[in-house]
Amino acid sequence: SEETKSRIRTVAEQLGYFPNAAARSLKTNHSYNLGVLFEEEAGRGLQHEYFSGVLNGLKVQAEKQGYDITFINTCFENRKMSYLEHCKYRNFEGVAIVCADFNDPGVMELMNSEVPVVTIDYLHHNCTAVSSNNIQGMEDLVRYIYSQGHRRIAYIHGQQNGSAVTKDRLTSFYRTMDELKLDEYIRTAGYLETKEAAKQTKELLNLENPPTCIIYPDDTALIGGRNVIIEMGLRIPKDISVAGYDGTRMSQLLHPKLTTIK
Repeated sequence: SEETKSRIRTVAEQLGYFPNAAARSLKTNHSYNLGVLFEEEAGRGLQHEYFSGVLNGLKVQAEKQGYDITFINTCFENRKMSYLEHCKYRNFEGVAIVCADFNDPGVMELMNSEVPVVTIDYLHHNCTAVSSNNIQGMEDLVRYIYSQGHRRIAYIHGQQNGSAVTKDRLTSFYRTMDELKLDEYIRTAGYLETKEAAKQTKELLNLENPPTCIIYPDDTALIGGRNVIIEMGLRIPKDISVAGYDGTRMSQLLHPKLTTIK
């Protein structure tokens, strides 16, 4: 009765009672828990300059909706389990795949399952996707550099691992350069890889007809190239211009302030 409900609520409040989440989940079949798959190959984990921002945004929005988030793993009580098995064990109501090898059979199994999945920067027929507009971003960046008077533009792009991000940015770069009738300088260095970016920068600057501007895979990789430029006694932007990608906080702390796409 309403009278009994009222008495119970009053006593519960006086005793500081909170419902048990596991028991409530069994009763309502709602865990109010979202899984997050984050397998980041650069080895930076939660300190990753780009994905840390994505994860924080996910955390803030989940909490606003009354949900917790839990990272998915493949180990439990000293035995291996698949991503999907972990999701079922935790009774996740949905999963966000923030970063992963999308060709991994375990990841594919999860995306093809009945669990609601949202992917970041990856398109899959069974999932909702939240994607950066890498095609428009790269076009905007190249056209801005062109507007500053540059005609010899180099692009050190991320690793060729089949990622949609790399494909979109590289395709957009080629197309925009072709439309502007410019010759491109193409090199490869891993994302966040300062050593390889430095090596490629040195090789570009030692060419007989070097580029006047170099675009890097991301703002962090750019640091490697920037160091080489300084070591060679060149000045930015008077002797050589550079541009990054992602718009991390660090990029705006450099002097001169870095041109980048956020």
